[in-house]
Amino acid sequence: MTSLELDERYSRQVLFRGIGAEGQRKLTASRMVIVGCGATGSALASLLARAGVGVIRIIDRDYVEPSNLQRQSLFDEADAAESLPKAIAAARKIAAFNSGIVIEPHVADLTPGNIADLLDGAQLILDGTDNFETRYLINDFAVKNLIPWIYTAAVGSYGVTMNVLPGKTACLACVFADPPQGTFETCETAGILNSAVNLAASIAASEAVKLLVGADEWVRRTLLSFDVWRNERAEVAADQPRAGCRTCVEHEFPHLAGEGRPHITLCGRNSVQIHERHRPVDLAQMSERLKALGTVRHNDFVLKFWREPYEMTLFPDGRAIIKGTTDKTVARSLYARFVGS
Repeated sequence: MTSLELDERYSRQVLFRGIGAEGQRKLTASRMVIVGCGATGSALASLLARAGVGVIRIIDRDYVEPSNLQRQSLFDEADAAESLPKAIAAARKIAAFNSGIVIEPHVADLTPGNIADLLDGAQLILDGTDNFETRYLINDFAVKNLIPWIYTAAVGSYGVTMNVLPGKTACLACVFADPPQGTFETCETAGILNSAVNLAASIAASEAVKLLVGADEWVRRTLLSFDVWRNERAEVAADQPRAGCRTCVEHEFPHLAGEGRPHITLCGRNSVQIHERHRPVDLAQMSERLKALGTVRHNDFVLKFWREPYEMTLFPDGRAIIKGTTDKTVARSLYARFVGS
């Protein structure tokens, strides 16, 4: 892309006093990571790619389904029909509207074992995940390595976001000392409004741009929440670390050490995710093996296998999502039966 084309593409953004030509140069030279490319993650990826962030690494463990299309703005029906991994589908879409930046898609589940490699070189980490297990892991890594990150979530008509600036502001563990316990709402149980998603992502993207261009004086230092249906809004001070915080004051990082992390985790409604490490799978060979046992199809990124009443999605790294049960024993049995123990 020529200098003239770059100038034209970002011309309206450069006119904004808070960014200007120097800010645009900083954005173009920036490297950031988005963990999770579902509803908030895909909106963040689209906004920041269009803003010209130079390198965006997208990490996501899931694939596109028809139920995603109501709120996950980067994807379309063709992606769902192919069951494309979200990171791959997002990279393709972004390349179509901004070929001048670099997108690094990673079809992976962020874990203590791979987080150092997957988040290497990031100036900023954005939360597009759907679970606190991964958020606490990001928080541990970011605080330990002094990397700013932005917590963002949306469910129902509710959205929330908070900037974490290690050593300066509260971290996630300052505000939520322990993960939520008991039953709490998810997109599968409470539904979600795409407007809540896009508002949360827009606010987080604006904060990301401030951080990347160096407009620190305008960076928000509160936990901001809102309800777009009830017209409610609230802020909680988060400008200082909480006294005695295990993470940012005591510098203990249990999630980074993998303490209490389950090998098998529930993943959405009526499904179980099975994590396998160091077990590469040849999807073409596996497809041949399974075709006599049920309905199977695959592409370069994912294999789908149907054996009523179950559906298994298998990834090249050996990870699988098994739908049709929330029983971990049943899921493990199915995995051992069709993939191997």
